[in-house]
Amino acid sequence: MSRSRGDVASSLVRLGAWRPRHPILTAIHTRQRRLAVAVRDRSRGVRFAAQQLPDLLPVVVARHASPLRRRLLGTDPRLQETKIVNLRLAAATLDRLVLQPGETASFWKRVGRPSAERGFREGVVIVDGQPAEGIGGGLCQLSNLLYWLALHTELEVVERHHHTVDAFPDDRRELPFGTGASVAFDLVDFRLRNPTTRPFQIEVAVDGDNLTGAIRTTESPPVRYEVFEADHRFEREHDLLFRCNDVRRRALDPSTGEGRGEELLMRNRSRVVYAVDEALIAPRGPRPVGAARRGRG
Repeated sequence: MSRSRGDVASSLVRLGAWRPRHPILTAIHTRQRRLAVAVRDRSRGVRFAAQQLPDLLPVVVARHASPLRRRLLGTDPRLQETKIVNLRLAAATLDRLVLQPGETASFWKRVGRPSAERGFREGVVIVDGQPAEGIGGGLCQLSNLLYWLALHTELEVVERHHHTVDAFPDDRRELPFGTGASVAFDLVDFRLRNPTTRPFQIEVAVDGDNLTGAIRTTESPPVRYEVFEADHRFEREHDLLFRCNDVRRRALDPSTGEGRGEELLMRNRSRVVYAVDEALIAPRGPRPVGAARRGRG
């Protein structure tokens, strides 16, 4: 797994995995985390992108759209509509944001606290592996989109957190499983850094029935990327079920399409909390060495 892609969180970020239950202790813990992250950023000289330009940069490097409404087993359909409100508010803080060379884009530094006072609504959140309701719920769809786009560019993912629980069965899934990016205010962030000498620009919007996004720059990039999955499977371990796959990235010459190498981006293993057809579950025992196949994701 490539650390340059940010799939391994820093030790300071790992501290956020444990949260005290008492409200006062939670508030203290949150303040400590916020201070630790601020000290880390200051010591590393992190420069945060803050400029949203009215004009779009000319070259589209990557583009994608994801449906706003999906069937989520066991959740109130009303939360799909309130999620759209949340996404519209969050997208406005990130749309047309420019990352100059050396700058970092932070999801939460742009979006800010998703509070009712700012217009955010109840949406679906995952608590202890189960769907629940929370103010600002559904914003992971935006971080998921940004992560998928970034994997097709030269941008460096410096902080990204994997969804450790597969909470819902697939509904119109188009992307490889495990290419999402979990976010939780004051706990886990999603960050991109521009290591190149050219500016990059984020373009995101709620457009009709889709959340749309693109990453733009000023000139055609020297490489094109193809992201795909391998060895997609469900595995049972004792009484638990896991969904697993590898996500790989192939570099291509943009003019000829010839391969320039391939890398493993991540190896996913997420606990499944919904029913799965037994026919889809891999048999127990070791798999043959080298056994791999492309999955549907």
